[in-house]
Amino acid sequence: MQGERRGARGWAADTGLFAFGVFSWLCIAGDRMRLGLPDPAWLFELDQVAGIVGLGLLWVRRRWPTQAAAVAVALSTFSETIAFPLLVLLFAVIVRRPPRTAAWVYAGALAAAGVYAWIRPQELGVLGNLGFAVVLYGAIAGWGMVTRYRRALRERAAEQEREERERARQRAREELARELHDLLGHRLSLLSLHAGAMEYRSDLSPEELASAAGVVREQSHLAMRDLREVIAVLRAPIGELPQPSMADLRALVEEARPGSEIAFASTAEGEAPERSGRTAYRIVQEALTNARKHAEGAPVAVTVSGGPGEGLEVEVANGPGREVDRPAERPGHGLIGLEERTALAGGRLEYGPREDGGWRVRAWLPWTA
Repeated sequence: MQGERRGARGWAADTGLFAFGVFSWLCIAGDRMRLGLPDPAWLFELDQVAGIVGLGLLWVRRRWPTQAAAVAVALSTFSETIAFPLLVLLFAVIVRRPPRTAAWVYAGALAAAGVYAWIRPQELGVLGNLGFAVVLYGAIAGWGMVTRYRRALRERAAEQEREERERARQRAREELARELHDLLGHRLSLLSLHAGAMEYRSDLSPEELASAAGVVREQSHLAMRDLREVIAVLRAPIGELPQPSMADLRALVEEARPGSEIAFASTAEGEAPERSGRTAYRIVQEALTNARKHAEGAPVAVTVSGGPGEGLEVEVANGPGREVDRPAERPGHGLIGLEERTALAGGRLEYGPREDGGWRVRAWLPWTA
């Protein structure tokens, strides 16, 4: 496994550790010469070489922490100048490697401490050297485990933040898809209805043809306008898209009336709050679009009622049309989107076929913002 990269901060930390390691090596070597050389005397020279190797291992611990620690553990069987590099390398293994690997290295360090106490018992004695190593290595292990845990918490928090950002992007994409569906689906269904009439109705009078062509031209212009508005704010938050309200319902129905028989009745007390009114508008818009697509020519009734304390009730019902292919068992994306919108607004949505073969969409929305 490749170790972590050494950035500017890493270089500064490693330089500081190396400098302190050199200081530690010089202090231990000076004390040994002052207190007396070990027996045999050549062990002192070998100890100094081991200390220099340990200083070099500090520079490779990020890339090969386990291998560097294993070498330091082996040298610690006889070397005292390896002490500081060994502690640093043990800490690196505990922090950066799996617990199983760290446990093996830690056990090896304790075994090496026992060998050192047997080879060089003159300082603290066998039990004293071994006990000192257990306490010191235990402190390093505890510190490393705490550091490892804190790193894991930071990484988990960063991962959760990335996941949350991805979920937010996904929600934004889904919201944008719903907005595009709502804005353009209504226009395009009107275009399809009147273009179909112009294509298949050979009995239309010139005035009727001109009227249908005028609706096609107007709806094409409005569709292009809506598309330009969406593109203009495509990189902006969804909340900046043009948002309708319940006050626009009558204009929506009037816009859909050419070529359709639509009855509209509203007994709502005053203007509904923004969120509920916008959701009601989208419900009526999608229901009218579906009525044109799946029940062409059928009469449609749009009813809105309610008020403060009661909530807002919206119902769109159409009779049977010439087509019988209606989304009874497997609702389309539009109805699924309406369910999500209604649930987010705190309301309920019901839809299904009527006894006469028509279709009904009914929703209740709270009278809240």
